[in-house]
Amino acid sequence: MRKYPTLPNYPFPIHNSSTCNFNTEVKQCLALASTLGPSNLAYPSNTSYTDSLSSYYSAQQESVHPACILFPRTTSDVSSAIKILAKATTDGICKFAIKSGGHTSWVGSSNIDGGVTLDLQFLNSVEVSGEADATIVKVGPGATWGTIYQKLDPLGLTVAGGRVAGVGVGGLTLGGGISHLSAQHGWTCDTVLNFQVVLSDGSIVDANANQNPDLFFALRGGSNNFGVVTRLDFETFPQGDLWTASLVCSTEVVDSNIREFVNASKAEGYDENASFIMSFAYIGSMGTSIIANTLLYTKPIANPPVYQGFMKLPTIQSSSSFKNMSTSALEADAMVPKGARSLYRTCTVVSTEEMIKAVYRLWTEAADKVKGAKDISWVLSVDPLPPAFYGREAGSNALGLTGREGKALLIVLLDVRWSGEGDDDLITKTARKLFDDVSALVAVVLFYHSSARIMETDIITFYRSRSKQRSSKPMTHSYT
Repeated sequence: MRKYPTLPNYPFPIHNSSTCNFNTEVKQCLALASTLGPSNLAYPSNTSYTDSLSSYYSAQQESVHPACILFPRTTSDVSSAIKILAKATTDGICKFAIKSGGHTSWVGSSNIDGGVTLDLQFLNSVEVSGEADATIVKVGPGATWGTIYQKLDPLGLTVAGGRVAGVGVGGLTLGGGISHLSAQHGWTCDTVLNFQVVLSDGSIVDANANQNPDLFFALRGGSNNFGVVTRLDFETFPQGDLWTASLVCSTEVVDSNIREFVNASKAEGYDENASFIMSFAYIGSMGTSIIANTLLYTKPIANPPVYQGFMKLPTIQSSSSFKNMSTSALEADAMVPKGARSLYRTCTVVSTEEMIKAVYRLWTEAADKVKGAKDISWVLSVDPLPPAFYGREAGSNALGLTGREGKALLIVLLDVRWSGEGDDDLITKTARKLFDDVSALVAVVLFYHSSARIMETDIITFYRSRSKQRSSKPMTHSYT
């Protein structure tokens, strides 16, 4: 457990903050406590404060110290909090952060130094609408995908949600969201039928195809820039057991592995029941690099034709089994431990053998530079993005992926974990150069996924003009 700064007779930490001055911090927290009750707030001397910080996935986020943490229990609590926080003047404002699952790694994404963090963990309800037909599930943003799957698996249903059990619903959905069902149903945000949102003036509205449609459009992929979402209503889909396989291969077969990945990723005849990732991983504790293939099929069919080529690859280790969505998500969660220092970078390019081979060479060169970092895990994954996925609802979300000419695309994701703060600069600079070099391979990097893009990037600049214009249209209310 990390130690956090406290004062024995006063709940607020004393520290320098560029966000707001000490008096403003005190006033904001006291006002929240007066209106919402002191039991709903936590300060550095409280166990609930340290527990909240410990729930972040990255050590960088965990190290950030808000003046206080608010735990709203209802949408009305969020509304009251926003009204209080919005009363501060421009010069004395105490900014705030919103935390759903706390999975994003960079500092400030869902926590704030010296301000107020709203931890939505208690807005975690999962309610199925009508047990007979069960077509909608209403979910609080503080719920995790594992909780949803545990509710829906016994009903033979699922949602097009996150692939890792512990990831929060709110952040993944607002950023777009990739699921095992994406080729069948699009981005996770495409399957939201309604958002309940608290706006910057504290008003509570619904955003759907009929009410506040421009806000609905903006929330589908526009991230957390338009209000505080307090409930998401998802479409559900019939789902039984899945077939999964894990294949660990030597880098000696990298060319063959890449060839099979590209063959399975082709736009023509893409198998919409297939969900797979190929990862190049350097694990410092092992001192070696491997290729990890994670294969999933959304029907209970062992070794389906789409994966025949993969299954013929020579492996160091392999396994396969049938399981439900909950088990699959929990197994993925076990591969993403909390508490390490963490960095993500991502972009999307056209999927070809030549492109992936070039990216692999750049990743290998970068891995050589960071091998000395303590407890380093330097993993680059490629994730197919076929037109069956990104083109399905392209005109109704803010991601701007229309007009891609039906090309098979590829998400490139770098996931780095290490333990030594002294290695931060090396890791950050090496990751930046790697993706600068990847970008140089093509005339235009086609897409940046906001949920995994680091703080230094103004992600809004990468949205297409149509999306920016519609998302910034004047509304009846203003959005935070």
